[in-house]
Amino acid sequence: MSQQGYVAAPPYSQAQPGMGGYQGGFGSGPAQPVYAHYGGQTQAFNAPPAGMMKSPVAAAPGMPPPPVSGQYNPNVQQNGAHPQRYSAPPTVPAAYGLPPQPPNSMASPGPPPAQHLTNQMSAMNLGNYASGPVQSPPLPSSPVVQHPFQTPTPPVMGQPQMLTGPQSPPPVGMPMAGQLMAGPQMASMGRPFTGPPPPGPGGFQQPGPGLAGPPGYPQQAGQFGGPMAGPQPGMPGAFPGAPAALAGPPPKKLDPDSIPSPTRVIEDDQEKRGGNVFTTNIRGQVPPLVTTDFPVQDQGNASPRFIRCTTYSLPCTADLAKQCQVPLAAIIKPFASLPKNETPLYVANHGETGPVRCNRCKAYMCPYMQFMDGGRRYQCCFCNCVNEVPVFYFQHLDHVGRRVDLYDRPELSLGSYEFVATLDYCKNNKPPNPPAYIFMIDVSYNNIKSGLVKLICDELKTLLEKLPRVEGAESSAIKVGFVTYNKVLHFYNVKSALAQPQMMVVSDTAEMFVPLLDGFLVNYHDSRAVIYNLLDQIPDMFADTNESETVFAPVIQAGVEAFKAAECSGKLFIFHSSIPTAEAPGKLKNRDDKKLVNTDKEKTLFQPQKGVYEQLSKDCVAQGCCVDLFLFPSQYVDMATMADVPSHTGGSVFKYNNFQMETDGEHFLRDLRKDVQKSIGFDAIMRVRTSTGFRATDFFGAVHMNNTTDIEMAAVDCDKAVTVELKHDDTLSEDSGALMQCALLYTTIDGQRRLRIHNLSLNCSLQLSELFKSCETDSLINFFAKSAYRAILNQPLKNVREILVNQTAHMLACYRKNCASPSAASQLILPDAMKVFPVYMNSLMKTAPLVGSTELSTDDRAHQRLSVMAMGVEDTQLLLYPRLLPLHTVDVNSKALPAPVRCSEERLGDSAVLLLENGHSMFLWLGQASTPDLIQRLFNLPSLAHLQGHMSALPELDNPLSVKVRSIISDLLERRPNSMKLHIVKQRDQVEMLFRQLLVEDKGLHGGASYMDFLCNVHREIRQLLT
Repeated sequence: MSQQGYVAAPPYSQAQPGMGGYQGGFGSGPAQPVYAHYGGQTQAFNAPPAGMMKSPVAAAPGMPPPPVSGQYNPNVQQNGAHPQRYSAPPTVPAAYGLPPQPPNSMASPGPPPAQHLTNQMSAMNLGNYASGPVQSPPLPSSPVVQHPFQTPTPPVMGQPQMLTGPQSPPPVGMPMAGQLMAGPQMASMGRPFTGPPPPGPGGFQQPGPGLAGPPGYPQQAGQFGGPMAGPQPGMPGAFPGAPAALAGPPPKKLDPDSIPSPTRVIEDDQEKRGGNVFTTNIRGQVPPLVTTDFPVQDQGNASPRFIRCTTYSLPCTADLAKQCQVPLAAIIKPFASLPKNETPLYVANHGETGPVRCNRCKAYMCPYMQFMDGGRRYQCCFCNCVNEVPVFYFQHLDHVGRRVDLYDRPELSLGSYEFVATLDYCKNNKPPNPPAYIFMIDVSYNNIKSGLVKLICDELKTLLEKLPRVEGAESSAIKVGFVTYNKVLHFYNVKSALAQPQMMVVSDTAEMFVPLLDGFLVNYHDSRAVIYNLLDQIPDMFADTNESETVFAPVIQAGVEAFKAAECSGKLFIFHSSIPTAEAPGKLKNRDDKKLVNTDKEKTLFQPQKGVYEQLSKDCVAQGCCVDLFLFPSQYVDMATMADVPSHTGGSVFKYNNFQMETDGEHFLRDLRKDVQKSIGFDAIMRVRTSTGFRATDFFGAVHMNNTTDIEMAAVDCDKAVTVELKHDDTLSEDSGALMQCALLYTTIDGQRRLRIHNLSLNCSLQLSELFKSCETDSLINFFAKSAYRAILNQPLKNVREILVNQTAHMLACYRKNCASPSAASQLILPDAMKVFPVYMNSLMKTAPLVGSTELSTDDRAHQRLSVMAMGVEDTQLLLYPRLLPLHTVDVNSKALPAPVRCSEERLGDSAVLLLENGHSMFLWLGQASTPDLIQRLFNLPSLAHLQGHMSALPELDNPLSVKVRSIISDLLERRPNSMKLHIVKQRDQVEMLFRQLLVEDKGLHGGASYMDFLCNVHREIRQLLT
């Protein structure tokens, strides 16, 4: 199958002074073109000669010869979503008859004089991909086309170019035949670069004096504020004597619909693959997108719900990997939830002998092991060691060498399964006790006054009924305990035999201990009456408190000590309001300094304070104590330090700024309910094994690394993902492919030790086109987000942003040079699988942690940085490209969600009503001309002007529209890992700024380019690499 790519010839390389977030001016190219991995050795990057076929990269056998030109279909679908019809290809121009050139042969020769003109004009021209003067076709509806070339070729978002061949140039002074003027011409598009090289590795050019037009012409303002490159030949007055009759239409703005659209890509994938069963029996199969609904049938590889990769076809050599710059990584979500229509994981129990493992590399039995010698021995697929089959495990082989019991054993036929672990896998060779949950409530003045303490106590009465339990069990095996604290800690004895709970106070916070063993951690069902009693009393006990100082580290320490004494693992739920200033270990001071923003010291704002909290993280992980922190701050709390323990123990941090009962109460309770009820494993340790030739080298997530291979998590829940970077240590083979096994040892909620195994097989290829064809944009951006968010701890933000732009340009330049068909330099060519990668990358660079703005809260930036580190692919996808749903046109009788529109203010009509969600916030945006009828049906108010104050929920009204909109909102809230607070905003309200920040295709409010400007910038970088 020929792969498509995107070709765009746009304002991609017009100088744009004042482009949001970047200095303007797309200056001239480097004197010596370089192409290098960031920080690696530089190598020349030579473009293939224009118009010559390169040696075939990955032409599919039996494919028809590539048509070189064809009429643009006037009914072209935008964004190349559907295959186009082409008219019969004309005869191939002579240039294509030349012998094939090796890809790296030589830099392309300077274009002939006619080509100069074509290149300049074609920057904004639409017409035929022609080999000579032909008739102009009608203007297509979108400047996006696809060419069915042999190598994976790009859907073309750009202009037809003249091929360099022995053709006579048409007379200067009139447009080339077959080219229509469609907008201002871009400066210096096709000309060789002149002038000084650009600054720094990925540095954006400083604003220059502007690009000169032809001599003797005054500069004109360009479309985006940059100077235009002088009048275009063929326009009235371009050259003396040019007849005005030949002028094209007046310049028009580039249609934003002509650049690749994430909503279109998501919609197409849902149409094409939604609802179809994805069977995992093929190696290196690229799954549907994370946004697509599809059932999975496990037939030997782990479901994409558990593991997704940045590419499903690894380059065979380290050199190829370095050349293409596509990071090789897997995003593993070992505890991912499965939909109800999919089978839960099978559990294999091999008794006292435990799971069968390779003697050398310790990999677990899986479908890729090769049995031999009549079934008496097997060869490990990871290290090739030949092992004896244990006597109890022996089985005969059939005529094709497969075991007869293949389908009776999950570990021989499935990609994911579990083993019951033996005592060898338990601490001190003793079976573990069931885990415990301890609820630790800050009862300082702020939390009592806001009503939060009473809210928590009331909710726990019903929530404790719903603790996670094993399927079929009557009640949960999880034990519960309660602590309240301010400057001192209060422990409660809630033993079932007591009539009243007993309080014990520990005021020596320096030497933390648990004052009671028996009666602190209890079974909820046995002690329900005493616990109810306690929850009723807590708000009254502290009702008159004036204590505003709190401790924090000793609270976590108390939890660890309690789990140690009970010999179990578990989770602390801490509800805390302010920076811990009381004299105690872990006391913090305000170190928020806006003067550090945009300096080399800005990184210190994200670094946790060392010492007490670092040691606490290690103690927690060693004991299997996970910390979930619910923060209710009204000012700076040093989030970077306070969230350090949760972010190393598999925990979560929830933050409610300036908490108010009416607007935030329900939002907080939804988070608490989800958090207490989610499926979870405790005291976990994970290892990723790979077949020979590559290995896991780096790990990103809410994890602790004691050594280079073991990923330790005090707990792992269904929303946490670990991103694993893979590197070559030898050559991979195309025949045998590459294998990966993720093994997670953990304790279940009823105290059983288990091993959860996920296996995945990938292809390996010597063809870069295969790698690009198998890429997954959503996984790539998850990896880039996590690596950038880690990098800002050690490097200035400016460097990190430059590296991101650089690597984007390198990947796309490599694709263009090695996989795409020759085309004019003014076209931006994107691989089909990565055509929306730039919009996600640009959105990432506009996120709070990567934008140096003093207007953003340091705590919010640190919070987002830490949240993203534990996210899976679907969560980063939604965060970086929010869903924008039009509600004013919603079909109240349809069960489906309305089709999302692009995240840009272009989609906001004055009479529109839109719902935006990104997994953390939700906005209902009301255009100022929203019809009174619609407002009446949604809010029971006569008009928009009557809508007052901060509503955080829609009124329950009995009409189809209200019912439909509320069901959409509750459906989205149900689907996401976190609750989202609903903000209702009116057009041109002050609060609207928060909503506009999430329109990621537009310029960032705190700096950062629009999607269009970013594409221009990347295109300029690519051209400099290819010059």
